[in-house]
Amino acid sequence: MISKICVGHSFYGSIRYICHELKKAEILSVEGVRGHDHKLMIQDFERQHGLRPEKKQACFHGILSFYPGEKPSDKTITEIAEKYLKGLKIQNTQYAIVKHTDKAHLHVHLIASMIDNDGKSIADNWIALRAKKLAQKLTIEYKLKQSLSKKLSLTQYQNLREPEQYQYKVYAAINHNLRTCHSLDELEQRLQSLGIEMLYKYKGQTNEKQGISFRLGEYCFKGSQIDRHFSLGSLEKSISLQQKQSLLRPSPEKPLSGVSGDSHPSGAHEKDLTKIITKEMHKTLEMLIKQEQVFEQMPYELSLVAQRKRHRQRQYPH
Repeated sequence: MISKICVGHSFYGSIRYICHELKKAEILSVEGVRGHDHKLMIQDFERQHGLRPEKKQACFHGILSFYPGEKPSDKTITEIAEKYLKGLKIQNTQYAIVKHTDKAHLHVHLIASMIDNDGKSIADNWIALRAKKLAQKLTIEYKLKQSLSKKLSLTQYQNLREPEQYQYKVYAAINHNLRTCHSLDELEQRLQSLGIEMLYKYKGQTNEKQGISFRLGEYCFKGSQIDRHFSLGSLEKSISLQQKQSLLRPSPEKPLSGVSGDSHPSGAHEKDLTKIITKEMHKTLEMLIKQEQVFEQMPYELSLVAQRKRHRQRQYPH
């Protein structure tokens, strides 16, 4: 189950969309508002907003999406939605829970007033992050299927709003090209050919990179906003790992001398060649890092003595 918070929506726009414009909408539960007519529901929400009109973000609009194929009962959905609101401290206030079946996956919209019944404002700090963690907790509690990563094959781009469409396009482009890139510059060139601009955030007035974002059209997304694996630190780790793996990967164009056989071996000969090349590469890497490993395993004092000894040997060779 995935949680999404829609920011900046009005009661009029949100309720009209989820209750009126879509035919496959079913109101499961309401509190403090009239659910039989979407126009009356809007009036009820706006009336309570009038208790604190200075609060701009008075409309909470959350979406809980279930994994494709999951069909919990209406009672279970309502129970999950109410626990979700309670966990976010959205209590003693108006709300409406509306189920949608217009897409391949079942999902439920939650509209709530961020002005409680006593006219007090409900805190919304870090609400998207809190909602995400709460959804994960409820997914486990109700033994639902967890969405551990984005499934592009299940994504219906035509049903996404424009910012989300662009976000998923950027995700798909990075996901497809990252696996074969050996530097951020190479990734930047490939994305640029697809119309995606890669932007860096620098620390103060230095050249030290601190963050990364991606621009497609008029929309710009932080790397972590697209996916937690696409932050600057995570991208650098992925590319570093691929660089190390490429060192261990045998090159068929340069077979080792002394190995008999055709220039394009196959079957058992190809497997033997791969083993020999991999073994030789490991030996080379071990020789390169052996000295550094010795120093890492030494106590600091001994390592320092060894370094000084090597320095003297270079200055006064025998």
